[in-house]
Amino acid sequence: MQQATANLQAMTLSGPGGFAFAPEADFATLGELHQAARDRLDEGVWAFLDGGSGAEWTLRANRRAFDGWAFRPRMLQGSGPPNLDTTFLGLRLALPFLTAPFGADRLFHPDGQRAVVRAAEQAGAASIVPEAGSFGLEALAEQAPGAARVFQLHALGDPENFLRLAGRAAKAGYAALCVTVDCPTDGWRERIRALRFQLDHTAVSGNYPAQGGAEAHLFGPMMRNDTPTWTWEGLAKTAARADLPFIAKGILTAADALAALEAGASAIYVSNHGGRQLDGAPASLTQLPEVVGAVARRVPILFDSGVRRGTDVLKALALGADVVILGRVVAYGLAAGGADGVTATLELLRDEIRTSLTLLGRTTPAELTAADLQPAEAQFVEGAS
Repeated sequence: MQQATANLQAMTLSGPGGFAFAPEADFATLGELHQAARDRLDEGVWAFLDGGSGAEWTLRANRRAFDGWAFRPRMLQGSGPPNLDTTFLGLRLALPFLTAPFGADRLFHPDGQRAVVRAAEQAGAASIVPEAGSFGLEALAEQAPGAARVFQLHALGDPENFLRLAGRAAKAGYAALCVTVDCPTDGWRERIRALRFQLDHTAVSGNYPAQGGAEAHLFGPMMRNDTPTWTWEGLAKTAARADLPFIAKGILTAADALAALEAGASAIYVSNHGGRQLDGAPASLTQLPEVVGAVARRVPILFDSGVRRGTDVLKALALGADVVILGRVVAYGLAAGGADGVTATLELLRDEIRTSLTLLGRTTPAELTAADLQPAEAQFVEGAS
């Protein structure tokens, strides 16, 4: 574990943080990328990508939570040109975000996560590589060794399968595991059920080509929902046998944040799975301050769910996240134009963040605090201009 931690701290993702659009990916706004993705995907795949669980209350709550905060800009602060460099668990990043471990990625574009990790590496960002992806973890590490540095695993099923994959990740040069704890079973996703959408399991078996497919090792336990869920104690014992530190993904409460720390987590990942698991769960952004308070800066905090633009990233950072994870917004870029679409997405986010930091009177994301925000209702005064 000490060697794994040293490897983690030695990682360098120093990419240029600036890159030009390819002519075939000349998107001027994130909205254009979203629309291009919608136009290029069939109805079932779009519902799988864009939808949530149940009545999609939590999916909508994630967006409403960002709308609930307004910025408090400061003028004439003498701030320099924005610098987005940041460090997270020893990774030196040119941008304050990572791409999310969304699976079934070749449904959105034939290159799938291969395109995502290439674009992330070029941008100086990092990627969390999915367990249920279309391409193996080794292939993605070879594709972009500077970006594919964290591998996702699920806390379900046979612990020996968990350890086999963790061992492969360590051998391939990954430096950390991202353990998803909020998927003991699949969410009740009515939008895709109504369309009779059937997931092609070969699209999620990139890491299981010779082991019976992901339906045997991952989706079997998830879909049957007929075995006891893991416990924090069980995760602690299993993770202690792995050669890599782990991030606990799917935390929404102080109690679970503290349990994850007790289990040995090296970072806490605040997420409600983008509204795709328990419908009626609170927005991730609403829960972020509670988790930040409980963790008390003992380990770094990651955040996702509902992020659609650069100002969303800044609001999450101001509320205590150390880095933000980009899921659907990157998948939209992938569907819109493969690696070029992801590149366009990351560039647009970067430029919006730089512009917004300047207008806030800040130079770096690390300078942001909750004092840079106020409840949005406070800005709406009748008759004000």
